[in-house]
Amino acid sequence: MTDIDEWLTRYEHAHKTLRNPVVYWAAAPMVVVGMTGLLWGLPIPAEFFKISPLLNWGSAFLMVTAIYYFIISLSLAIGLLPFLLGLAAIQLWLENSGYSVTGVTTALLTAGIVGLALGRGDSLRAILEDLQLMMLGPAWLLSVMYKRFGIPF
Repeated sequence: MTDIDEWLTRYEHAHKTLRNPVVYWAAAPMVVVGMTGLLWGLPIPAEFFKISPLLNWGSAFLMVTAIYYFIISLSLAIGLLPFLLGLAAIQLWLENSGYSVTGVTTALLTAGIVGLALGRGDSLRAILEDLQLMMLGPAWLLSVMYKRFGIPF
């Protein structure tokens, strides 16, 4: 069993007993967008801006996530690139929309964590594990689709 199979099996096993799956699966993307947005809004060193005006802690997080996806599975990484680019596009839209990026992303993150708690119905430890594995969720969802269509990963 490869590392990706072990991670995906662990993730799937932890999510078989959801109390309210609809709430949970609506909340999980909110956590991802909220966490990325909070990182996006953190102050950056001047050196980051000199390299690129788009380089910040949130975009760095998305780049590291892409590298991680490529390490664990090439086919999953290619499939998840639109997801990561979509996250970046959402953050750029929020940044240019006139809304408070920190306020919106904090609200999304808070609502997402409450949704995780309502959806899981488990202990605080399970919710903290979900936060730890938040970027593995999209990979797991894509792996389910890949299995359905017979695409190897």
